Amino acid sequence: MPRPTRHGLMLASLALSLALGGCASKPPVDYTAFKQANPRSILILPPLNDSPDVNATPSLLSHSTLPVAEAGYYVMPVTLVHETFQQNGLHNAAEIHEVSAQKLREIFGADAALYMRITRYGSTYTILSSAAVVAAEARLVDLRSGEVLWTGSASASSEEGQNNQGGLAALLVSAIVKQILNNVTDMSHTVAGRTATRLLSAGGPNGLLYGPRSPLHGKEGQPR
Repeated sequence: MPRPTRHGLMLASLALSLALGGCASKPPVDYTAFKQANPRSILILPPLNDSPDVNATPSLLSHSTLPVAEAGYYVMPVTLVHETFQQNGLHNAAEIHEVSAQKLREIFGADAALYMRITRYGSTYTILSSAAVVAAEARLVDLRSGEVLWTGSASASSEEGQNNQGGLAALLVSAIVKQILNNVTDMSHTVAGRTATRLLSAGGPNGLLYGPRSPLHGKEGQPR
């Protein structure tokens, strides 16, 4: 039986390392500070936008209130927050994110603020595929102490659950049609809703804790 070559052993070792790395799970989130702060009300700030689509910030913001409220927190009314910032000369997310935690606490009286950043938003087109993709990051900050209580990230795509079958010509036509539909129907806005739900819902792995208004508050990890 031939002995394995050095090159073959290196490849096998690399494959094993990749396999083990793929199986490794993310370290659990430390919720100690979150539980001690026990925020009751949350101020959701307009997300920063790293994508080229100007609609990204209002789109994700419009989907963010519901999952946070359903998690058991009082959410400061978005319209009221917007008007307050406007009256104070703050017209974009970058300016608003620069306001100190102490000042936000003084103006709105909220216990915590949710800071978000959109890293991807919009349709992507390749030769055989077209998809609307939205990805975002978030951190929850205690406005009483300035301490970061939680961080998370999530993404969603219009291609999830799709079963693309057929020949090359069919795939090409399908990609073109999807690209047109994604733009005409503003599919990115719909996908932003899925991203917001994944990012801000409570009870999932590494997600927000349930708030005081939820019957599940303080019961994370217990059998239901």
